[in-house]
Amino acid sequence: VEKKNPSIEILPDECLFEIFRRLPGGQERSSCACVSKRWLTLVSNIHRDEINDNNKGGVVSKVEDQDVEGDGYLSRVLEGKKATNVRLAAIAVGTASRGGLGKLSIRGSNSTCGVTNVGLRAISRGCPSLRVLSLWDSSSVGDEGLFEIADGCHQLEKLDLCHCPAITDKSLLAVAKGCPNLKDLTIEGCANIGNEGLQALARCCPNLKAISIKDCPLIGDQGIVSMLSSASFTLTKIKLQALNITDVSLAVIGHYGKAVTDLSLISLPNVSEKGFWVMGNGHGLQKLKSFAVTSCRGVTDLGLEAVGKGCPNLKQLCLHKCAFLSDKGLVSFAKTASSLESLQLEECHGITQFGFFGSLLNCGAKLKAISLVNCYGINDLKLGLPSVLPCKSLRSLSIRNCPGFGDASLAALGKLCPQLQHVELSGLHGISDAGFLPLLETREADLVKVNLSGCVNLSDKAVCIMADLHGWTLEMLNLEGCKISDASLVAIAKNCQLLSDLDVSKCAITDSGIAALARSNQIKLQILSMSGCSKVSDKSMPSLRKLGQTLLGLNLQQCKAISSSAVDLLVEQLWRNDVKSEYDCGNGNFAVDL
Repeated sequence: VEKKNPSIEILPDECLFEIFRRLPGGQERSSCACVSKRWLTLVSNIHRDEINDNNKGGVVSKVEDQDVEGDGYLSRVLEGKKATNVRLAAIAVGTASRGGLGKLSIRGSNSTCGVTNVGLRAISRGCPSLRVLSLWDSSSVGDEGLFEIADGCHQLEKLDLCHCPAITDKSLLAVAKGCPNLKDLTIEGCANIGNEGLQALARCCPNLKAISIKDCPLIGDQGIVSMLSSASFTLTKIKLQALNITDVSLAVIGHYGKAVTDLSLISLPNVSEKGFWVMGNGHGLQKLKSFAVTSCRGVTDLGLEAVGKGCPNLKQLCLHKCAFLSDKGLVSFAKTASSLESLQLEECHGITQFGFFGSLLNCGAKLKAISLVNCYGINDLKLGLPSVLPCKSLRSLSIRNCPGFGDASLAALGKLCPQLQHVELSGLHGISDAGFLPLLETREADLVKVNLSGCVNLSDKAVCIMADLHGWTLEMLNLEGCKISDASLVAIAKNCQLLSDLDVSKCAITDSGIAALARSNQIKLQILSMSGCSKVSDKSMPSLRKLGQTLLGLNLQQCKAISSSAVDLLVEQLWRNDVKSEYDCGNGNFAVDL
């Protein structure tokens, strides 16, 4: 009978475990983990405290000594099918000899063998230096997995739980006890996490600086109140969305939010005008710099005015879908918010041109940017503006998709804001040369970035005058859909020597216009978009090749007069210049990263 050679595989798991933990270095353990899944599982279950590095017969790796003492900021991301327990075990073993894992993000899970508590156990035992953990859509991970993390990863500083239905308050209780250095907490769509978990974190995590909580039906005022009252001197960022909280939570924020600099409130149906009024009058938000509100019916004239008075250092205000706010409230707020630098209004249909211009006239001298998006209450009426000093601090103006905004309003803005450098007028069919030219001619500062996409009534005249007056400072120009021709490109080529980003998509330009750009010795375009320019043909290929000497991006989608063969030749040339090209020649869609 032929004798079989003895194999180490006959040893039970307990013996192999003892062997692996006595290996002299992390690289040796990593090599063993590559032998089989069995060995990988055993090695990944060795806790750092169980490693015997004092073997008299072994030589301790100097590299490993340095790695163990490092800060451990290696980062790993597992998504979809790659998110398995085996991969987590491999990560735990593989990063141990290189300073340890600092950040782990798990997004989704393999449908057949996805991440479970077993995988997190491997991480907890092999990655004690873990500082950031994100679990998204991890339905198979429950409390036991978080227990392991809390038990082995005491340096955890940031925890992100998104749509993890099996995780409950018990997990947060364990994290609160095991991870006192927690600074950043995000919980979203976790139906079984409630007030008890937040209360535990408030008691045990004195360094908590940022919380973001969304769509957790069991979390109410008790949890928010306990967290705010306990972390009043450290909590700087708060985001609350789609929660069953009431005015009580806002009152506590207004009283205890002494360190809060960023506050975001979204879709809070049970918060009324009283909540915002009390929050503003709580005198606790003295350090608040950024305030964003979306879909909260409590934002009324009275509530917003109170916020303006109670937040003297507020620099940025974003209001989205605030249906009960009117001109009166916006102007009252502007009068009190002396530190305001940025104002953004989106889908606030109660605001008319009187509120918009009233806020400009009454804001302090620090206002730098204003944005108006999808506000249908704006109508283009000629306003008799009072004789006041212009708003010289305003540098950026963005008005997008406001159908009623037209030439009269734009001309008035030109007089009121002579120092504008960044102008975005997007999707405004009521804007024509008659309104845009006064804006150009009343400038005391030169324009740097201009976006006129979708302004279908702007013509070559406006673009040529802009290029003549401001071309020497223009860096970005978007003319998508404007009523322009080659004349505009000739003016741009002649005057805009600093222009790096040009979009002339859906314009009536031809090969002659592209040739004019290419002939210019001073223009150095990096981004050129010509999507939907049906009059540009194969004749433009030599010009595009010349422009390609400086181009980093070129968009030729839907240029149907350009043939596939011409594009292939162009791509060959652009390849050498590392240009990203996107094009559609009518014969099929092409997208190439070069």
